Amino acid sequence: MNELLATALTAARDLGASYTDCRVERIESRRIEAEDGAASTASYAESFGLAVRVIRDGAWGFAAVPAWTVDGAARAAREAVAVARASARLAGPAVRLAVEPSFPTGAAGVNEYRTPMKTDPFAIPIPELVTILKAWHELAMRTPGITNTSGHMDFRREEKWFSATDGPARHQFIVQSGSGFSSGVHKSRRESATRSYPSGPGQYATGGFEIVQSIPYEREIPRIAAQAVALQAAPDAPSGPADLVLSGDLVSLQIHESIGHPLELDRVYGSERNFSGTSFATPDKLGNLRYGSELVTVSADATAPWGLGTFGFDDEGTAAKKYTLIEKGVLVGYLTSRETAARLGIAHSGGCMRAEGWQNLPLVRMTNINLEPGSGSPADLIAGIDEGLYIEGTASWSIDDRRENFQLAGEIGWKIKGGRIREMVKGPRYRGNTVSFWNACDGIAGREHYYIWGTPNCGKGQPGQNMRTGQGASHARFRQIEVGEES
Repeated sequence: MNELLATALTAARDLGASYTDCRVERIESRRIEAEDGAASTASYAESFGLAVRVIRDGAWGFAAVPAWTVDGAARAAREAVAVARASARLAGPAVRLAVEPSFPTGAAGVNEYRTPMKTDPFAIPIPELVTILKAWHELAMRTPGITNTSGHMDFRREEKWFSATDGPARHQFIVQSGSGFSSGVHKSRRESATRSYPSGPGQYATGGFEIVQSIPYEREIPRIAAQAVALQAAPDAPSGPADLVLSGDLVSLQIHESIGHPLELDRVYGSERNFSGTSFATPDKLGNLRYGSELVTVSADATAPWGLGTFGFDDEGTAAKKYTLIEKGVLVGYLTSRETAARLGIAHSGGCMRAEGWQNLPLVRMTNINLEPGSGSPADLIAGIDEGLYIEGTASWSIDDRRENFQLAGEIGWKIKGGRIREMVKGPRYRGNTVSFWNACDGIAGREHYYIWGTPNCGKGQPGQNMRTGQGASHARFRQIEVGEES
């Protein structure tokens, strides 16, 4: 791999590039699905290639080839330089990059990172995985009234080699594992309900098969199956202003949509306005926007154990790091690349440049965006509400192009009266304005209820890229939020 990296860097330099980086990748993925206890999908895919980014005449150029050859590396470098030269004719100010601090190199001058892992998920035989999915189905079907189930396991393995003109080579090996299960009741269009576990898309993390084994499906599947049966006959959730307690997975989705995306600095500057819009959190608000209440402290942490957004180096070679985005409610940072950090005038990149595969240009993406836990239990949060709503599970979401106004829906809800859970309700949804909502937060459960939820399908960019991110969250309480249908 060193020869490929060196070839790309040398070829680009000889063609006048002032900066070059080269990324070589192999990606393997494996997915097993079962519908109603029968295996429906068993897939394996592998992809490998290399990509070259350059700056020439102050403009970016990018090219990628599905090859691991010296000729391919040289060709990609030539094409990237040609793109940069063409772009320079129309580009605005010259690209500037934040200077990244040097760090110690490992053996042979290469920085290494490997996901900590106990059991290689690619080594588990498919029949064994199918047997587990069937057992989950059989467990759910013991609940009278369940008519359908769905389960899946999903594994991904990435190996990357990276080198740039201004730093040592990097090599990392990342393994991600995920799984999920749902059970439902379907009598008619109106009389139907579904409950998922651990959350709507499942739960994903960095690690091996032990990630799947750590999730207590055998304990929880009977619970969600019983809830699905009860839910299809439950009354509709109420409408109007209400105090809310949200489950951790729903808080995770709220973080993702109304904190993570708005603080991607390329989106703030308008680079991604054609897909999911820009952001209200413009640089003039840095240091003075009261984004949330004093309880709201949020960090970007690519070093968090098991987080789906955890890695050793981002896709422009910046070492993974943890830093603060919101400090006691005040906006203090953004998700950045070397280019956007330089534009903002801060010293270093946040290490947030990530690409979906070798064939794509890196974009500013979330890592693990974590809401610091508070204290106490979910029951303590509920006890502080005289009349309100507890919502659990993720069902749907929508948000406007500036990430200001949103609506989210949970899978299931319960009315709260006198500080206690009461009647189950279906179709719970809530809506609000990002800043007003986070300023209404007056309780966050403690670290023993904190979990980094994995999002395996975060979309951004044109052409679209799918990224895997994490959001750390506990249950949280919010005061006087609009719930139900709009009047």
